[in-house]
Amino acid sequence: MASSSISTKIGPAEREAALEALKSKELDVLVIGGGIVGTGCALDAVTRGLSVGIVEARDWGSGTSSRSSKLVHGGIRYLEQLNFALVREALIERGLLLQRIAPHLVKPVRFLYPLNKRVIERLYIGAGMLLYDLFSWSGGRPPGVPHHRHLTKGQVLRSIPSLSKDALVGGMTYYDAQVDDARYVASLARTASSYGAHAMSRVRVEGFLKEGERVVGVHAHDIQTGERFDIRAKQVVNATGVWTDDTQAMVGSRGQFKVRASKGVHLVIPRDRFQSKMGMILRTEKSVLFVIPWGRHWLVGTTDTDWNLDTGHPAATAADIDYLLEHVNRVLAVPLTRDDVEGVYAGLRPLLAGESDQTSKLSREHVVAHTVPGLVVVAGGKWTTYRVMAKDAIDEAVAAMDGRIAESITHEIPLLGAEGYWAAMNKAAKIGRAFGLHEVRIQHLLNRYGTLTDELLDLIRDDPSLAEPLPGADDYLGAEVVYAASHEGALHLEDVLARRTRISIEAWDRGDSAAPVAARLMAGVLGWSEAETEREVSNYLTRVAAERASQLEPDDASADRVRLEAPDIAFGFDEDDVKASAAPATGAPSAAPVKAAPRAPRAKRTPRTPE
Repeated sequence: MASSSISTKIGPAEREAALEALKSKELDVLVIGGGIVGTGCALDAVTRGLSVGIVEARDWGSGTSSRSSKLVHGGIRYLEQLNFALVREALIERGLLLQRIAPHLVKPVRFLYPLNKRVIERLYIGAGMLLYDLFSWSGGRPPGVPHHRHLTKGQVLRSIPSLSKDALVGGMTYYDAQVDDARYVASLARTASSYGAHAMSRVRVEGFLKEGERVVGVHAHDIQTGERFDIRAKQVVNATGVWTDDTQAMVGSRGQFKVRASKGVHLVIPRDRFQSKMGMILRTEKSVLFVIPWGRHWLVGTTDTDWNLDTGHPAATAADIDYLLEHVNRVLAVPLTRDDVEGVYAGLRPLLAGESDQTSKLSREHVVAHTVPGLVVVAGGKWTTYRVMAKDAIDEAVAAMDGRIAESITHEIPLLGAEGYWAAMNKAAKIGRAFGLHEVRIQHLLNRYGTLTDELLDLIRDDPSLAEPLPGADDYLGAEVVYAASHEGALHLEDVLARRTRISIEAWDRGDSAAPVAARLMAGVLGWSEAETEREVSNYLTRVAAERASQLEPDDASADRVRLEAPDIAFGFDEDDVKASAAPATGAPSAAPVKAAPRAPRAKRTPRTPE
């Protein structure tokens, strides 16, 4: 169990305490990067008994880790590449996440693989799915999902009435799992903090402390206050994903690494646009396309194209959207149009660079290296195998430390909210009656917060108005906004609307109508002035407008230019500083000092850097 003397919150007070700890003592391990791998590293290290800090330049999971396909899967397409080891490893991790680590966040999902050839394809794909099932048992425990099944054409059309009758001759179904990736990362950061890790978002690493050739810490910049300070550590772990090369460049030529970014775009389609009881996996000329059930929506993705522009804000283009619509429409009786697209998001995969010029052929396996003394880098890999990546990175770090240090135990560590989840779900109706909420609403909360739902219900008990849904986003309550700011480390409106909830991609207006209400709720927790509250709303609306406009552009360069017309609120840029917003985001250096936008002064806070 986590120590009872350590808070499970990462709110404003806990952030202040983490700052003092990071400034005042030498850590065993400092992790740079608050994505899925970085937060996994922090939990792995702290549960070995090490003193740990983790810093993230934006919000937890704000890069690649919140813009995935939301799948926890073995990667069935890697079987065709004969990468059996990667598939087996990922399927073992899938079982752990489903059954032990995060059953409240990771759920089974059923997929159809449509067949176009009657015999040969069924035998070929069936053999692959049989291997998939066998590998999922190799972790020493049941896989947590049913095995694959063969279906006739009639059975497929009964399950998915919206399919074109000419699109297939039969099908096969199999199971994988899905996750709210952003919520998972925030929960992972909270869990690491509950075991004693000092966690701070909005802290950018701007250089390394060195003694001779050895890295002994970092120069850090608290973007929230403007304060600059040093953090000392025996070992530093670079887990910055697509910013790995930029972070390593601060060390010098000996620390160079090579990671390439591949852009993946997803569409969010209302669930009623076509009828289906399951998701689909479709072949394209380049890779595969997933159609994934996602609450009241479908996620359709992904693309796989090289990206060499701003890594902080990858932009989807009109061509990306048309590509996805074209491929999904090949199997639908009634085609989807641009008007059916409710949301769009783009993310970057950090791929290990190889000889191939095609990003779809670059490695999804990870590497860990001690590039210079005191600095470990971990790169590549899949979202699903984050825990293995984190274990390997911390193994490498502790190998260079004195004394005997415990082995990784994260395969036995559930995230906050996981313990007791199934028992709480069985009481959902009773809980709902006690608080005047529908059973479905309680189930929704339990599937987002697990047993920590009690803390949200306490907020509603104290202020019943927080049980009201947000405008234009009926799935989310006002209490969730307050909780995000008080317990989950949300420091900006975007953190709540884009990551603690998924309003920015799920709501028909992408959160425009929810923004003012959510900002006022956050202001009560974070002490924003009226001007600061209005600024948060304005910045968010500008961001949404820039994203919408970029998605009308024909190519990456023009979409990137339009997207960057919005200020980067994570760095406090105002409109005159937009050009600088392409600075690397997760622990990476900026090309030049960034001017912080002015805010109203606050008591007991270090003033921001002046304009």
